[in-house]
Amino acid sequence: MKIVFTPDWFLGHDVLIDVFSFVILFLFFLFSVKSYKLNKNKRLLYLGIGFLLIALAELSIILTKFAIFYDTTLTSSIGGLIITYQVVSSVDIIYYLSFFFERLFTLSGLYIIYRLPLKKLSGDFVLVSYFIIIASVMCHNFYYIYHLTALIFLGLITRNYIKVYRKNKSANTQIFILAMSLLAISQVMFVLSKVSYFYVTAQIIQLTSYITLLILIIKITKNGKKNQNKHNL
Repeated sequence: MKIVFTPDWFLGHDVLIDVFSFVILFLFFLFSVKSYKLNKNKRLLYLGIGFLLIALAELSIILTKFAIFYDTTLTSSIGGLIITYQVVSSVDIIYYLSFFFERLFTLSGLYIIYRLPLKKLSGDFVLVSYFIIIASVMCHNFYYIYHLTALIFLGLITRNYIKVYRKNKSANTQIFILAMSLLAISQVMFVLSKVSYFYVTAQIIQLTSYITLLILIIKITKNGKKNQNKHNL
């Protein structure tokens, strides 16, 4: 069974990338909560929740990859015989559940971020939630459905924030658009990830997008120290 397309020579490196991604996303969540407490702007809180869900998705995939990369063979001794067997069914359930929640949290987080610039944050929530669950379930047999769904959300997010940038001309918004655009490109690479080099490229581009978010956090934090009342994204 091979759920992820990590080439053998890249084993471990992608886990480090996922760990770093989790840290950045969680920092973005903490930053959003801190900003919400200062500005009392609920959209900042929702932004933080969106990135928290994606961070939890990264954590889920980290734990799963640790399990996949270790040997799941059990060995026990009965009398003088050594019996070795694979625990397939129970381990498969854990893998599938973990990957399901990774997809579910990521798509849910992207949907929240997509809805933020819009005037209403509700309306089609139930319908979209249904399709997110369907996409998360189907990705076990058709992995590319998840990445295509994420790509659609990221395309919509980028479009929304381009409209925001045209209004506020904020450099912070521009950096955020760059991060989301890179994340969208990584999803295209993940669709082609059956070719090992595309998977590695996707991981590197995704890492670059999260580093861009980290730069944004640092930039806003420094600006916030100069002007405590100003915050924009």
